[in-house]
Amino acid sequence: MDMRTSYAFGKTVTAGFEATEQKVRGELQKEGFGILSEIDVAAKFKEKLGKDFRRYVILGACNPALAFEAFGQELNIGTLLPCNVVVYTADDGSTAVMIMDPEAALSLIGNPQVSGLAAMVKEKLERVLAQL
Repeated sequence: MDMRTSYAFGKTVTAGFEATEQKVRGELQKEGFGILSEIDVAAKFKEKLGKDFRRYVILGACNPALAFEAFGQELNIGTLLPCNVVVYTADDGSTAVMIMDPEAALSLIGNPQVSGLAAMVKEKLERVLAQL
């Protein structure tokens, strides 16, 4: 099932959490993205708050070539990077994958050259999602 908000796009799949997370990582790599950061939200909530939470991981994905180009256009763009990709267990037991919409985030800058890069990044991320 496709999901969309004003700031992200994604879908749910029937595959389990681990399999989906590994597939997402592999598809990101095929599109030239590396994972710069990784947050296990459930583990952090347990550690810091003693609270249980659904399986939820945030992957900070970055395409180095496109990021380098973006930094050349807008030095402060680092405040909006990397592109977050989340994988979590949905209420119905399926696995959800949501991806930050780079066009929505980077439109805040108001730089047409950055907007063009954001569109290229979004195309790559949409291809990742299509493979799930």
